Amino acid sequence: MIRTVFFAAACSALSPVAKAQDKTIPPPPQQAVLTLHARGSQIYNCQQVQNAYQWVFIAPVARLFDDAGNEVATHGDGPVWNYQDSSSIQGVVQQKVSSPDAASIPWLLLKAVNPARTGVLTRVDFIRRSDTQGGIAPTTGCDADHLDANARVPYTATYTFYSAKP
Repeated sequence: MIRTVFFAAACSALSPVAKAQDKTIPPPPQQAVLTLHARGSQIYNCQQVQNAYQWVFIAPVARLFDDAGNEVATHGDGPVWNYQDSSSIQGVVQQKVSSPDAASIPWLLLKAVNPARTGVLTRVDFIRRSDTQGGIAPTTGCDADHLDANARVPYTATYTFYSAKP
């Protein structure tokens, strides 16, 4: 019994440490102001790079949904997010961490820049991409016969928007 209690206490003590090591979590005093769930594609283009053919990332394209399943935003090249209230924001990658799922695109922390119009996204400081599924570049199919071909790889992710502003 004492060992079980000690083990449980030790595990719960490690929880904040594990979270602190996740470099995709924004710094204090940032607070989540909006969480959306993405369904879309990562677009890759077959290119010749240093005498080898490879899929090169071009852009994301996704529809974003609230917790009730309502489509409320889009995500695309830039990267940019457009919300239903007509506000938009771009992001610049600050941190990139491998997904716990090796078959999925990395988790990201992006600094929000270039807010446009008025609305919820104009007060955002950081965007976090997490809980990714899929989206990694194909491992086959890029060769001389497919040069400049595009591949759309399905992905899902959670995008959390953070702000220090109330």
